[in-house]
Amino acid sequence: MEAIQNYSRRDFVKTIGLASGGLLLAANSSSFASESSTTIETFNPNLFVYLQTDGTLTLIASRSEMGNGVRTSLPSIIADEMEADWSKVVVQQALGDAKYGDQNTDGSRSILYLYETMRKMGTTAKALLITAAAQKWNVPEAECIAQHHFIVHSSGKKLGFGELAATAKTLELPKNVTLKNPKDFKYIGKTLKSVDVANYANGSAVFGIDKRLPNMKFVAIARCPVTFGTVKSFDKKAALKIRGVIDVIEIPRIAKPFGPLGGVAVIASNTWAAFEGKKALTIEWNYGSNATYSSADYQKTITDGVLQPAKVAKSIGDVDQAFAKAHQIVESTIQLPLLAHAPMEVPNAVAWVKGDSCEVWAPNQDSQTAHKAVADYLKILLDKFSVNITFLGGGFGRKSKPDYIVEAVMVSKVINAPVQVVWTREDEIKHGYYHTESAQYLKDALDAQGNVTAWLHRFALPSIMSTFVPGTEYPAEWEAGSATDIPLDVPNFKVETGKAPAHVRIGWMRSVINIPHGFSVNVFANELAHAAKKDPLEFRLNLIGPDRIENTQDAIKYNTARMKHVLRQAAKNANYGKALPQGHAFGIAVQYSFYSYVASVVEVSFINNKVKVHNVYTVIDCGTVINRDTVKAQLEGAAIFGMSLTYYGKITAKDGAIEQNSFSDYPLIRMNEAPKIHVEIVESTENPTGVGEPGVPVIAPAIVNALFQLTGKKYYNLPLIDYEIVG
Repeated sequence: MEAIQNYSRRDFVKTIGLASGGLLLAANSSSFASESSTTIETFNPNLFVYLQTDGTLTLIASRSEMGNGVRTSLPSIIADEMEADWSKVVVQQALGDAKYGDQNTDGSRSILYLYETMRKMGTTAKALLITAAAQKWNVPEAECIAQHHFIVHSSGKKLGFGELAATAKTLELPKNVTLKNPKDFKYIGKTLKSVDVANYANGSAVFGIDKRLPNMKFVAIARCPVTFGTVKSFDKKAALKIRGVIDVIEIPRIAKPFGPLGGVAVIASNTWAAFEGKKALTIEWNYGSNATYSSADYQKTITDGVLQPAKVAKSIGDVDQAFAKAHQIVESTIQLPLLAHAPMEVPNAVAWVKGDSCEVWAPNQDSQTAHKAVADYLKILLDKFSVNITFLGGGFGRKSKPDYIVEAVMVSKVINAPVQVVWTREDEIKHGYYHTESAQYLKDALDAQGNVTAWLHRFALPSIMSTFVPGTEYPAEWEAGSATDIPLDVPNFKVETGKAPAHVRIGWMRSVINIPHGFSVNVFANELAHAAKKDPLEFRLNLIGPDRIENTQDAIKYNTARMKHVLRQAAKNANYGKALPQGHAFGIAVQYSFYSYVASVVEVSFINNKVKVHNVYTVIDCGTVINRDTVKAQLEGAAIFGMSLTYYGKITAKDGAIEQNSFSDYPLIRMNEAPKIHVEIVESTENPTGVGEPGVPVIAPAIVNALFQLTGKKYYNLPLIDYEIVG
């Protein structure tokens, strides 16, 4: 838990755009002493509490809002512990700055890592206000309580928070504070309307693409069709003839993690001119060695690889001996393609380089990484540069990578004016960071009673680490973890990893490695149940085995009882086992990811050779829930996201170039395809865990398992549209 500081320095107050006076608290005592420790483990982000004398409570949000509800959830924790009146709370977005620590809003970890700190901050503020009131009344603090933005004495007299702010800011911070009993929570675990919903509804919310500055220029960038290719030469004459085009310049590739790909930038007075100018360019490219990359050939190569012994990631018992004694052997090969993030708001950024300083406005999930990337490029001190985080129109991990921000900075520096770089949808699909493709081979042994006696899982996929260490050919330990650390009660267990060099930029996407491994483990478990002639639900529960705490490498251990509970509850909610209409079937899947437990039961029909998902019943155990509405919305969104990947998700490359262009050939689920989504949140007093991502990986296997029940076919090479059963 982080230390709390009481700040009143005028210069600091100015940096967050607040008037001086009042009570200002900041989490983490090292926030001004050091900027070297920014890892989650050693330096949690801060939120600042600023109580004004009129009672307005301003809470500074250090994480990015992209529909995840973080600007509501995190401040509500502070407000709850303070006994604040939510109607008097104002949330203000923090700048990207090292004093906030890690501001990376991905990995479903904002609540996980900040919950205790936010609670302590709120209860510390409450303690200061109680002390201030007790001093004013000359009464013992024990006779005072906080109640709905007031400090109330046992006699009935009371003072508003604002009336106490001036005194509270002069007090020493309490060394020990007592957190609220969870049974007394008034906001935590309840449903709160988003603090931003009115601005979304009336159009006043500023997303990155909305940002405008005086004399701002608009930029479109032509990038090499082959990833990592460079410019050999270009002719700009035709582009300069287009009305509104001002100039055309080359920007170099920066061969660093999240560095721009480089290309030719068209600078114009409006986006239309910039886009048209880009079309008019004549460019000769150096395609480089990556021009030989074909995703079809590559998939065959890594699939052939996983059919042979590979690098051992984990081994328990003796799988070979178990296979030799098996009553029955079951084996399958699974192939999954590259995937694109496809957020509705494309990457964009506004940058203004002014001499030795710079200011950026962007929809970004990781302002600290952006901060460093720009400072490194400009070779300026971090305090000469500020990153303003706007609302994000979707992120899914794409906007954790600041390449598009550095592009804007590069152009602004050259032309000495503010610029906005805007990617087109085609740019986003063809030149983004992709969720990895994969090949997986699973082989299991069953005894005469249908029990699994051996489990072999061999996989190959381009690692995310290739983005940081070019030439990486094997998955990182944490990438293998969702295959090695799974709750299976199997005496002989082995996981192997195959060689898979990257040919595109690999990045994390919503649920990351849990997408391929959640799919393979769940569909194969279903196949094993069929081979054993057992019900898929009961077979899965038996495969998980007895209640226990698994001894994984992670500090947070998973609990098989919690996993089985969500599976049983999802089945109960769906009325699993009931008679369904002709051509309908249930499919089930369960996954532990981001320290949360999620199960989905889907009702699927297969009629006239077409698939349709009618109902999704999802249950999540994510520990203590902050805002129930946010959790429900995240699980609903995850179902739609997962369905889009299942039905349509596929990025392919030929001669090194991505073949897809836009939503025309990389579609998303439409409203008429959306099922009814039923969400249950398990009541829990455990510490809060991830929500935004854990609902994704169960959707695809649940759908495919239902199709297997209906057709007997293994739809193990996604997407389903390739089987001509969608539509």
